[in-house]
Parts: sequence; C-alpha cells; structure tokens
Amino acid sequence: MGSFLMSEDKLLLNRFKRGDMEALRQIYEKYKRYLMALALSFTGERGSAEDVVHDVFVSFAEIALDLKLRSSLKGYLSTSVVNRVRGLRRGNKRAVRSYDWRGEAASDVKSPEGYAIFSEEAERIERLVGELPFEQREVVMLHLQSGLKFREIAKCQRSSVNTVISRYRYGLEKIRSKLNGELK
Repeated sequence: MGSFLMSEDKLLLNRFKRGDMEALRQIYEKYKRYLMALALSFTGERGSAEDVVHDVFVSFAEIALDLKLRSSLKGYLSTSVVNRVRGLRRGNKRAVRSYDWRGEAASDVKSPEGYAIFSEEAERIERLVGELPFEQREVVMLHLQSGLKFREIAKCQRSSVNTVISRYRYGLEKIRSKLNGELK
C-alpha cells in the first residue's frame, strides 16, 4: 500500500507542476490533519500549529515546480514542519508541549475501565515525551509518529544516522526508565 501512496503523491505533484490547482488542494486535504497533529505535538498551541502548517504549504506551493522528491511527500512535508518549528523555537525559546498520544489508539479500547487505564498511561507517556530534550523528542516523534527512517531524520537534523539512532535510543531509555521508576 505504501508504494501506491507514493505513486499517488507523485501523480498529484506532477499534476500540480502542470498547473492543476486541484492537485494542490488534494495534497493539502490528504496531509493537513496529520501535519497539524505533528505541528501541535511540538508547539502545544493550536494557533501556532495552524501557522506552521499554513507556512509549510505556502512554501511548498512556491517551490513545488522545482521540487525533486528523494523520499515520500509525507516525509518531505513532515521535515518541513519540523524545520519550521525549529525556526520558531530559535526566535522564541519558551518550552513546547508534547504530543497527545491518546488520538486514534483510544478508539480501540472497548471498556470504560480499559479506557481509563489507557488514558492514564497515555498521559504519563505524553508527559515523559514532553520532558525529553528537543532533539530526542523530535527523533522519537518523527520515527514513531511520522514513520520517517533514521536516514531521513538525520538529513532533517543535519546529523549523522548514528547520532539520530542514539538520540532515539536514549529518548526511549529515558521514558522507559522513568516509567519503571514511577511504577515502583
């Protein structure tokens, strides 16, 4: 299914490059919710997240004619969101909130008791992810939430693949360690 989506994205991108504005709208509709959730996971503010996604799509529309995708369109747009958030953080050093992990997974919980347990665990994990240093949080989110490969994240962070893997491992170890410490 992944290759089909990539083919669909390339088709939409090619249509947009030929002047089909409907293709740009379809790309936007396809990815806006996902990119909004990603931006919100880093900014913690709906308005800021909306601004980030808006800026990413405006920039995408401006450069799309010359764009040569080396990875998936989803990966490119995800990286653009992260880069935009990074730029905002440089100008505004206040802390950013973490991602709300309770989204779609909560709909799989059948009983009220199960939902209460899931919700409590999700809040703990959300808090712990939010406590990670930004670079570790970024790797964890981009790999687990966005499905980006470590190689793609390394390009985004302008780091080596080994550094990205280490950030990911250290981030997960910190979360695991704190979860285990809270359980004792």
